[in-house]
Amino acid sequence: MGFCIYNNCAVAAHYLIEKYNYKRVAIFDPDVHHGNGTQDIFYDNENVLYLSTHQYPFYPGTGSDKEKGNHNNIFNVPLPAGTNTEKYMNALDKVLDKLIEFKPEFLIFSMGFDANIADPLAQFELQSKDFYEITKRTLKATNEFTKGKVISVLEGGYDLNALAESAFNHVNALTENKK
Repeated sequence: MGFCIYNNCAVAAHYLIEKYNYKRVAIFDPDVHHGNGTQDIFYDNENVLYLSTHQYPFYPGTGSDKEKGNHNNIFNVPLPAGTNTEKYMNALDKVLDKLIEFKPEFLIFSMGFDANIADPLAQFELQSKDFYEITKRTLKATNEFTKGKVISVLEGGYDLNALAESAFNHVNALTENKK
């Protein structure tokens, strides 16, 4: 098991499907740790596409690119320690291609900020400003399908200054999307 005991993104996705009859909900998880719980919950759910970029191998030990889900609805992009902005953005292109292929009606960010270079729990080298670009590019790729329907759930970040700066950049991209 990973860090989460209660999975807010899973609750939100199930609610959107059950209450509002969404057929294609995407959860994008750029947290540096693989979301093994989210993956397990949706492994056999064709209505949810779970996408994760994460440090690998790393805690919790899951997230191989061979883990696909029973409906090809799991998309893991494992990245090595030391992944910098350029390498991450190249990996993000793969995520965006998969999102466009899925055509989500609703997007959920499982938004962790522990991929920041200042974070003490991992070895990614993203800058705080990179979270603006990650968010902006993801929204640009999905807005045609989601029509701006997006939720962002704060997941992780263990350096308070890096967390504040990264979240600020993420929220700026989200609010610009609504203009």
